[in-house]
Amino acid sequence: MSDSPTSPRIWVDADACPGPIRDILFRAAERARVDVTLVANQWLKTPGSRFIRALQVQGGFDAADDLIAERAAPGDLVVTQDIPLASRVIEKGAQAVNPRGERFTADNIAERLSVRDFMEELRGAGVQTGGPAAFHARDRQAFAKELDTWLARRPG
Repeated sequence: MSDSPTSPRIWVDADACPGPIRDILFRAAERARVDVTLVANQWLKTPGSRFIRALQVQGGFDAADDLIAERAAPGDLVVTQDIPLASRVIEKGAQAVNPRGERFTADNIAERLSVRDFMEELRGAGVQTGGPAAFHARDRQAFAKELDTWLARRPG
């Protein structure tokens, strides 16, 4: 990992992170010399790099989210599709983005949580809400753009 413990780092909620996004993160870690930590409930293969590591968590449904929320610091970037996790890290001063390049912010997180909860209620009532749209090249591009913006703004 990098020499400075205070350098902003990237945390990845890796269980549901698409492979192409991980590849973008791996290349960025080397190019920008930024620490990237993937957190998952399962073992993940990562390239050999002093900037990249994977943590496998044991236990319950939210174990990976809990570890990320506990360790994310102000200025860090968290890559997650999990809206409650995004809310938790934003409260700590970290930034959050989903793998499609959509930023979660203090201004939009409450609405995102409300929509998520509403959709969960519909599914609980048996309403078919459909799944997420297919992951496309434009999603990868949007993510790469948000990542580059974060990398350009970080100190050091």
